Amino acid sequence: MYLNKSVKEINELLKKKKIKPIDLVEEAFQNIENNKELNAYITLNKEDAIKRAKELEDKEVDNILFGIPIAVKDNIITKGLRTTCASHILDNFIPIYNATVVEKLIEKNMIIIGKTNMDEFAMGSSSRTSYFGAPHNPWNKNKISGGSSGGSATTIAARDVLFALGSDTGGSIRQPASYTGIVGMKPTYGRISRFGLVAFASSLDQIGPMTTNVYNNALLLNAIVGKDEKDLTSVKKEEDFTRLIGKDITGLKIAVPNYFMSDIVNDEIISKVKDTIKVLEENGAIVDYVDVKYLENAVTLYQIIAMSEASSNLARFDGIRYGYSYENPENIEDVYLKTRALGFGEEVKRRIMVGSYLLSGENAKIYYNKALSIREDMRKALKEVFNNYDLIIGPTTTTTAYNLDDPMDDPRKTFMDDVLVIPVNMAGLPGLNLPIGFDKNNMPIGMQIIGNSFEEAKIYQLASYLEKKLNLNLDPNGGENNE
Repeated sequence: MYLNKSVKEINELLKKKKIKPIDLVEEAFQNIENNKELNAYITLNKEDAIKRAKELEDKEVDNILFGIPIAVKDNIITKGLRTTCASHILDNFIPIYNATVVEKLIEKNMIIIGKTNMDEFAMGSSSRTSYFGAPHNPWNKNKISGGSSGGSATTIAARDVLFALGSDTGGSIRQPASYTGIVGMKPTYGRISRFGLVAFASSLDQIGPMTTNVYNNALLLNAIVGKDEKDLTSVKKEEDFTRLIGKDITGLKIAVPNYFMSDIVNDEIISKVKDTIKVLEENGAIVDYVDVKYLENAVTLYQIIAMSEASSNLARFDGIRYGYSYENPENIEDVYLKTRALGFGEEVKRRIMVGSYLLSGENAKIYYNKALSIREDMRKALKEVFNNYDLIIGPTTTTTAYNLDDPMDDPRKTFMDDVLVIPVNMAGLPGLNLPIGFDKNNMPIGMQIIGNSFEEAKIYQLASYLEKKLNLNLDPNGGENNE
């Protein structure tokens, strides 16, 4: 068993030729096979991963991620490897190019072992809208693993692999990370190229790392950031995100928005966050409760902006150039109508229809433009907090993971699951989920750490400090947790 070791240990073993990349790849596929009932993957990359591992045997181990298997969410384009976005409309789509992040993984000689399950086109918060069925939570197989990056969260929590990529439009990395007891980072908007990420809401989407611990998370972020001429929103800001890990937190000023600790959040979660605040204060951090305007409007704004942008972005899936196409159309209009009616799932169709309404005629001014204006006010209100504080913290979710068979008939619930994580996307800020304990049913509880723009390193500083202090056993296969 090598994948239960630290990345540094694995790197040393590879350097000394005590193990080869193929050993890691075979172990990862064995883990996935042992956990196949979790339904974490849509497509495995077995043949190519084994070939790649063998090619790396004679190469010099030139970086810490060399030869290590990684899982990639199925809305990130991979050349020659099926990319479905968990939708029937793309279930036969084989891309002819790589997303920029995938190219960066290949440059580091990481090995892509498969594409993870998710909500269809990243629309949902439970991964239950997937055409391929929902992934299961390794802590309790009858519960959701969250969404939309549910498969990536599941495979990390189950310890199949050490690294995965997810995407976060309204909490889709941090919320499943909280439900499954892993570390998930949504970086600053523009930090990572979105080229090759199948767009849901372009002004909100961001790719990010999902890992078993804080150090690994920072390492993976190091590998995937940077300016990309194919994405004009990306920025040239490269740094070592591990540089503050292990540093003291004395004097760090931390804000806790009162809204994040209000009665919308389950009592067990609030209690666990308060326990964590106590740990911070006992170790020299200064923690204050603050009021932040507009947070309660986040879900409404998200619905308007995300659905409007989704209806525009998903217009390209028409059955003409790629993907599923209705076979016996009467005319060209019939191709479009039937392909989209049969190709998209119910939740995606609902969002496209609402989004199309919001953008039609005068509605664009009444709804979309107004939402963008209030979003800017929210961004300013959150930014103002950083004039006086280093970081913002609070619960990541309002409840722990719920049952897979809970009803899905209330569309608003999907959005309310993400009420605490959406503001970060609205403001384009970085936010990380850190596991801080368990509820009475032994389901993970997460805390969100939010930083100012491009201050991911400071988030990692606090997260790594707490991770060490709390010293939780976050392996669902590893017996009792040691709170």
